[in-house]
This record gives sequence, C-alpha cells and structure tokens, in this order.
Amino acid sequence: MSSLLTNTSAMSALSSLTATQKSLSQTQSQISSGLRVASASDNAAYWSISTTMKSDTSALSAVSDALNLGSSTVGVATAALNSTLTIMNKMKADLVTAQTPGTDKAQVQTDITALQSSLKSIVSSASFNGVNLLNSTATNTNIVASFSRGTDGTTSVGTIAVSTANITLTSATSGVGILSAAITAGTVGGASVSLGSTVSGTGGSGTDGTSYDANSILGFKLTSASGTSDLSVMQAALDNAIGQITAAGAALGGTKTNIDNQSTFVSSLSDAITSGVGSLVDADMNVASTRLNALQTQQQLGVQALSIANQNSQMILKLFNG
Repeated sequence: MSSLLTNTSAMSALSSLTATQKSLSQTQSQISSGLRVASASDNAAYWSISTTMKSDTSALSAVSDALNLGSSTVGVATAALNSTLTIMNKMKADLVTAQTPGTDKAQVQTDITALQSSLKSIVSSASFNGVNLLNSTATNTNIVASFSRGTDGTTSVGTIAVSTANITLTSATSGVGILSAAITAGTVGGASVSLGSTVSGTGGSGTDGTSYDANSILGFKLTSASGTSDLSVMQAALDNAIGQITAAGAALGGTKTNIDNQSTFVSSLSDAITSGVGSLVDADMNVASTRLNALQTQQQLGVQALSIANQNSQMILKLFNG
C-alpha cells in the first residue's frame, strides 16, 4: 500500500542509517582514543576491573621506587664495608710492623691514627637518603618490597627486613658497634683476651654524634703497649673484627641480591598487569580500521537508500498527473 502519511520504506532506511552512524561514531572514538572500553557505559565490568588494576599498577610503581631506594641504601653500606676492610687490613699490617724489633711505635701509631680517622669518615659518610645502616641503634630497617590485593579486595604491603644488629660499626653508644665497642679478641694461647688498658686510648666521639670506647678499634693506641704480647692481643682483636665485618658484608650482599630479585619481579608483574588490562580495554586497531571502512560504506548506502525511499511520494504524484 502506498501512503502519503506513512513512508515505511523511509522509516526503515532512516532507522538503519541511524544505527550505522551510531556504530561509526563508536568506531571513530575507539580509533581516536585507542580504547575499546573508555568509560563504564562501554562495559561496566571491564571498566571496573581495569580501573582497579591501573590503581594497583601505580602502587607497584611506588614499590619499585622503594626497592631502588633500598638497593641504593644497601649498596652504599656495602661499599663502605669494603672500604672499611681495606683500612682494617692496613691497620693489621701496621701491627705486624710494630712487632718488628727496633720499630718506632710512635711512627706506626701516627699511621694508625690516620687510619682510625679514615674509618670514622667512611662510616659517617655511608648514608643514602638519610639512612646509614652502619651507624645505627635500630635493630631493623624495613624496605617496602611488595604490594598485593587479596581475593576480598583488601590490599597489603610487604617489606624486606634488614637486620642492623650484626652490621653496626658505630653508634651513639660506645658499647655498640664493631669498631666503637670495647672489643674481645677471642682466644690467644687458650685464654680469652680483650684489648685491655695497656693499649687503650682516650675514647671520644665522631662529628656525626657517634662515640667510641677507648679500648676499641677507633680508640686504641700502641704507644702505651708494654710489649709484643699486647700487640699480639691487638692483632687477634683486629682479626676478630675483620671477620665480623666480612660476615656483615656477606649479609648485606645477600640482602641486596634479594632486593634486586624482588625489583625484577615487581617490574615483570607490573608489565603483566598492564598487558592484562590492555587486553580488556584496548581497541584492536586492525579490526577498528576494517570496521570503519565497512561502516563508511554502509553509511553511504544508507543515505542512498533513504533518498530512494523518500522518492516514493513523488511516484504517487505521477499517478494523479498521468
């Protein structure tokens, strides 16, 4: 039936053209933004997941920064320990020299005093971002190492604990620290020995607020030694301290390896989450490009179909003019 009031063909063509233009608009938006799900209205579930995971990725980025900071802090402490060992070995060599008959102990002490000053400077400088693992009274330093989200949505932060109990070289208390405390050499000739007053200095404090005992690596003096037996005790004490510092270096090395491994994992985890979010919300540009061409063709055909449908009224006029 032909009607002047109702043009069903035009209505159908217009409806089809409107749908095509809507799809075309969505495709053009995907191409311009690169996102298949740009807002909650596109896909509420995927948008919610992606928003949460993007937030977690930002947290992981902060964890990565914290791990880099922790790695640098431990790295500075490790470098300082290595320098400390170098100085300690020189002091040990000076003690061997001092036990040589005819050696002027005052001259050897001059060198040892300079080495003691170097030790104080090295330890006080072993700071990164205000944290000095070698000059501390804290039992542990925690480094942020992970961020996780539970199945119930709760989040948590994990840490790597760096125990400073066995790596402290100096502190504000002279009784604490491998270098600043009155040291015990262990056993010499079957007897437990310590540095003793015969080779003790006056004690003191560093420019950074640390203090050291007179009978410590930082405080001893050879000029008051009564004989080679006192020097042997001091040498045994140095050997003991060198062993402790070597163990501290090994512990810090293991901690740094742990931090670096965790940093690598966090980086990989962040990449995996980013890739997963992309698979949910990113537009496939190959598909979008192909769809755009198809929709543009459909749009042209729709406009043509609507034009033909609108010509039906003109055909009715010809019936009355015939």
